[in-house]
Amino acid sequence: MPKLVLVILLLCCYSTAIANSYTAENTLKKLISDYPFISIASAKPPTSVAVHKDLTYVTYGDRSLQLDLYQPSSLNEARPLVILVHGGGWQAGYRTHLTPIAIELAKAGYNAATISYRLATEALYPAAIHDAKAAIRWLRAHAVDFHLDEQKFAIAGSSAGGQIASLTGATNGLDKFDPQAQQSSVSSDVQLIINIDGLSDFTSAKARKYEDAPRDKPTSAVLWLGGHYAEQTENWHEASPIFYANEYTPPMLFIASGRTRFYVGREEMIRRLNQYNIHTEVVTFAETPHSFWLFDPWMKPAADVIVEFLDKELE
Repeated sequence: MPKLVLVILLLCCYSTAIANSYTAENTLKKLISDYPFISIASAKPPTSVAVHKDLTYVTYGDRSLQLDLYQPSSLNEARPLVILVHGGGWQAGYRTHLTPIAIELAKAGYNAATISYRLATEALYPAAIHDAKAAIRWLRAHAVDFHLDEQKFAIAGSSAGGQIASLTGATNGLDKFDPQAQQSSVSSDVQLIINIDGLSDFTSAKARKYEDAPRDKPTSAVLWLGGHYAEQTENWHEASPIFYANEYTPPMLFIASGRTRFYVGREEMIRRLNQYNIHTEVVTFAETPHSFWLFDPWMKPAADVIVEFLDKELE
């Protein structure tokens, strides 16, 4: 089937997904019977945290993408930054999902930016990677304005956002993933990667068991990557962070739920990075559901793990 026709057919499938229903409230309804003790983590910042909302970081025609920046209120010196990429199967979700973690990072003395990006309902792979790198460039270009240490940028993401964050960081310096590279002197490189329950390898047998299985409704990966593995093999390979592991890959922290299907490829990614003595860490929140980061009692311990990693790697 010609690629253009395939993409048109896939976009037709999006008609039922345009209503973005991946919210903390809807997820809570699905989980509360199995986890009656959970509650949605607060997104209300304390007075110790300053917030700059709806900052436009890139514009495509009449389409603008925004980010929210969270900082210590008393900030008077350049501090490291964490860019946070939300999940939602590449076709849903909101940047506010990671606001509670951003607030915890700011309370701990770090800058944190939650970003929106073009979902698959608007633009297929690799648009989200372009957007993440554009956000990094914009923040680095405004480092002085916001007291950001431009030499100490980390990118973190949850679920699909974990895969986006990993691919964004693992492709440091690769112009193919950064359309602005030739026109800008500002780097989109990051110094650390934090992957929360995100895939490292789309092409592995286990990932394809879930993401490429024949079914009436295409999976999120099939939609985002423009087709099934046999149809878009290059995209499935190219979008897998594992294939970019090399001596220049930033140190990585993997935070995992109790659902192993969501971090397929992690162990092989670590094995490859070990060959280059790249530091990696794994922290597992056992017996938790996917999307655990949206809820108390798990959000703050997850944020604390990130802070501990930042403290060791960036201070």
